[in-house]
Amino acid sequence: MNALAALRLAWRALSTNLLRSILTMLGIIIGVAAVITMLAIGTGAQERVAEQMKSLGSNLMLVLPGTITQGGVRLGAQSGQSLTEDDARAIAAEVPEVQAVAPSLRTGLQIVAGNTNWSTSIYGTTNDYFEVRDWPLAEGRMFEAAEMSGAGKVAIIGKTVAEQLFGDADPIDQTIRIKTVPVTVIGVLERKGQNSYGQDQDDTVIVPIATFRKRIQNWSGRLLRISAMSVKVREGQSMKLAEDNIRALLRQRHRQQPGQDDDFSIRNLTEMLAAQEESSRVMTLLLAAVAGVSLVVGGIGIMNIMLVSVTERTREIGLRMAVGARGRDILLQFLIEAMTMSLIGGAIGIVVGALSTWGVAAFAGWQVVLDGRAIALAVGFSAAVGIFFGYYPARRAAAMLPIQALRYE
Repeated sequence: MNALAALRLAWRALSTNLLRSILTMLGIIIGVAAVITMLAIGTGAQERVAEQMKSLGSNLMLVLPGTITQGGVRLGAQSGQSLTEDDARAIAAEVPEVQAVAPSLRTGLQIVAGNTNWSTSIYGTTNDYFEVRDWPLAEGRMFEAAEMSGAGKVAIIGKTVAEQLFGDADPIDQTIRIKTVPVTVIGVLERKGQNSYGQDQDDTVIVPIATFRKRIQNWSGRLLRISAMSVKVREGQSMKLAEDNIRALLRQRHRQQPGQDDDFSIRNLTEMLAAQEESSRVMTLLLAAVAGVSLVVGGIGIMNIMLVSVTERTREIGLRMAVGARGRDILLQFLIEAMTMSLIGGAIGIVVGALSTWGVAAFAGWQVVLDGRAIALAVGFSAAVGIFFGYYPARRAAAMLPIQALRYE
């Protein structure tokens, strides 16, 4: 008996007990749908982390001031004022693993353009900030040397600020007011999107650090304090080695004794997001494994029903063997029945999984990625389940003796 004839017989046997076949396939349908949905959610989470890493910038570290103690009371994180612009220049010059360093100051202020105003974050920094963050300009230009040293009244704005203040109009060469300082827009940044904390990175205004200090905050003093510095490590260099060298240099510059706590902190943002990505990957595998249990349960259901079917059709099997059917023909017929149930259940499961994935994206607002490899994996696994759990009943049917089968009541 060829495979096509066996397939016709299998289809006839399944359609005879249609409701039982559908209920048997239910475990496979749920299993395939669950695997597809869970993998889509997990892959979406990984894609989200990858986007955050890309928007953050590659090989990035953040150096922040440490804590201080006043009257025996330890104040919060970053309460100290231990970092200066000279520290940033020293790191860029003396740590060979470092590609660029951008000192920065930050505050939140209301800005005004004509009759429109908007509350946003104001950063004072240098042109190195755009290199460190891998953040190119969509239009306009960077700060000139004279504007950096002379506290020029210029600014580069993010896409969100441009849209809120100017709408569809060209913001280049337009004037905005920060506090009482009129500032000319010379550039607009490419869109970055949200960071890992859900904050809009495009909602920002960037001015030269001297402009921030002298014109916006009216700070004076010889020590040019900063609130943070962003450090970009060269491609291929060890982030750990760069961190150790930066720590050693800053401790030396700040005259800290052995055993004394650092008066600054270093955060390896790339490693933090890489760890988050690895966690997402592990979670994806766990979700897929849990969903795969449904497929196994569905396979057990197929085995159970196939054993019942073999028992019910014992006389039929004996009759077919008596007229010349071989054991392998019987084996093939029951294997095809089991595989047919698995594959039909897998096909329906794909549709259900795609719909549930769409539902998760539409109603829960999660980022999901429906990968063709996940669909192939689920269908392949469902077919394997059909063969694995259908083999024993099929083998049992093929091993029957015709005389005993014909005598079965």
